[in-house]
Amino acid sequence: MPGDDEIVTWWGLVIEGYLATQDRLMDEIAERFGLAPAPFDILLRLVRTPGHRMPMTRLATEAALSSGGFTKVADRLTAAGLITRQPSPDDRRVTFACLTEHGREVAEKARQACAEILRRRVLEPLGPEASQALADAMRTLREVNGTS
Repeated sequence: MPGDDEIVTWWGLVIEGYLATQDRLMDEIAERFGLAPAPFDILLRLVRTPGHRMPMTRLATEAALSSGGFTKVADRLTAAGLITRQPSPDDRRVTFACLTEHGREVAEKARQACAEILRRRVLEPLGPEASQALADAMRTLREVNGTS
């Protein structure tokens, strides 16, 4: 059984490794596509969703943004021609964020770049087995400690 210092050190290494990798990933995405983390996350979620649309409240929740914070990001994405807002035909209280054709192109290219960066920064240094073990461990922690 690890001692107090050892387990605290382990967790610190997990956090530091994640932050360093995420910083490098987002730096490259920003350099290539001009996307900050929140808009990038929203585009990825939409491009991976069937129909490339999602209710704005659900998207804000999944992206861990406040309603006001999400509105600002959505306004910027709309101004850039990457998404549109579309009212639900079934429920007038619901508005969908939908990728435009341009938004889908940018999101697909950004997703491909993200995968390439992760291959270089995670898969190559760790190898496939350790990468899978890391993903499995993080999935377990999310299930045990998550709120959803």
